[in-house]
Amino acid sequence: MKTIIGTYLIDAPFSALNNRGIDQRAANENEVATKVIQSPEGMRPYVSAQALRYWWRMVLENKFGWKCSPVEKIGKNQAVTKGDPLEYDDDDIFGYMSARKIETLEKDKKDKLKMENVTVTRVSPLKCSPLIGFPIRPTSDFGVLVRKLETDPILFTHQFYSNIFKGIFALDIDSVGKFTIIDKPGSKNLSKDLAEKYEKNGLKKDEKTYVLTLEKKKTRISDTIKALKFLNGGAMQTLHHTDVTPKLIMLAVLNNGNNIFMDVMPHNKYDNGLVNIDALSEMLEDYKDSLLSKVYIGKLSGFGSDKDKELDSFKAPDGVNVVITTPVKAIDQFIEEILTNTKIIGE
Repeated sequence: MKTIIGTYLIDAPFSALNNRGIDQRAANENEVATKVIQSPEGMRPYVSAQALRYWWRMVLENKFGWKCSPVEKIGKNQAVTKGDPLEYDDDDIFGYMSARKIETLEKDKKDKLKMENVTVTRVSPLKCSPLIGFPIRPTSDFGVLVRKLETDPILFTHQFYSNIFKGIFALDIDSVGKFTIIDKPGSKNLSKDLAEKYEKNGLKKDEKTYVLTLEKKKTRISDTIKALKFLNGGAMQTLHHTDVTPKLIMLAVLNNGNNIFMDVMPHNKYDNGLVNIDALSEMLEDYKDSLLSKVYIGKLSGFGSDKDKELDSFKAPDGVNVVITTPVKAIDQFIEEILTNTKIIGE
């Protein structure tokens, strides 16, 4: 198993990136609240993983020209994609669950047409966490709308914050461009018709597996990581315009599925530093035999507390090659290595 792992920080100095609608408990009946969770350290603003994946997918579609699957609404509360990971790039990387039943030509005892379950599902090769902020309480900003009104002003309130958000992600390299028809949830990726279509296109590898060309697989993997350089999105950009590209990022490839970076940014108290240098060193020492690539660390100059300046002179454990540069250069150099190292994606 080979996995790209990453962790990153997003600066949100005056932002309201993900909201939960009207706050029914607020004194003002017209108050929009941000999403928050309770943690042992206190209340933390967050951006849901669903919102983050929407930003990510839109960058891939608009910046990288991905053909993203149309979404079809079924019934009141269900929507499905095409479930065609050859045709649609995002169905491959982001996965899907297309639960459907279709009528057959056979009839049951009540003389009704029998239904056939044609559900297909695919576990997303791309996993990501929500973006979690430091424990702080958002500010409520009071506003009024008086423009061209001859009546009383309309009162409204919204919440925002100054925070730094942490996220982690993983991309399962072996699963990208590989589709199975194993009859169990997450592994029955293709309908019968699509399996026949893929076989005609020469994609059948064995009885239950179909694979894309290596070139296509490399493009989808590299585009997915490159998209982080152009990540954009979030609520209330009109009033709280925020650049959500990573200001600190760590990237590597492991021969397993563990994200060893998850706790190297403790994210509990800003003054203690954004990166726990000791934890980073320990994790790299403990897992150095699992690393398949260099470790790339990108940090924007001036970002973080005074303690984070220690990262600039970080000494990696023996046997671990660490590259420290800017976030964009870290992403670019990481991509260059995984595309040229045949042991990572293949040849």
